Amino acid sequence: MRRILLALGVMCVVGLVARAQQTPGMAKPTPVPDRATLEKQFEEAMSGATLVGTFTVAGRDDGKPLKHEKYTISKVSKVRDDFWLFQARIQYGDHDATLPLTLEVKWAGDTPVITLTDLTVPGFGTFTCRVLIYRDQYCGTWSGGDHGGAMFGRIEHEQR
Repeated sequence: MRRILLALGVMCVVGLVARAQQTPGMAKPTPVPDRATLEKQFEEAMSGATLVGTFTVAGRDDGKPLKHEKYTISKVSKVRDDFWLFQARIQYGDHDATLPLTLEVKWAGDTPVITLTDLTVPGFGTFTCRVLIYRDQYCGTWSGGDHGGAMFGRIEHEQR
């Protein structure tokens, strides 16, 4: 009797596993390219790109129109390890400056996340950000001093 129950139990488990693997709508894992390929794609995608979007200031802009931001990146190149040099023009509010920024880029699978923690940006202040880049969109969180919020938008490319 134990053998019969054990055999039935094993058959049920095998059947459930097989069914789970065939469930419609269930995403199949996408193979992630190797790191060198991802980094090359990131450099090509971000060099000559402009991030155009909006940002919020938590608790300060309830009911107000979103604020506009624009980051024009002329070139991105890997410096070492996870650090990249961004030649960028930053525009938001009455701020507008072009400067080099060395920023850390972490990877979540095939998705780059630009990170900075308590980085002083000349003429702007000290900021902490996490900005996720995926296809032609970006989104993230930011904080600076006693305020922070969310940021999101699209990535436009120069004619290539």
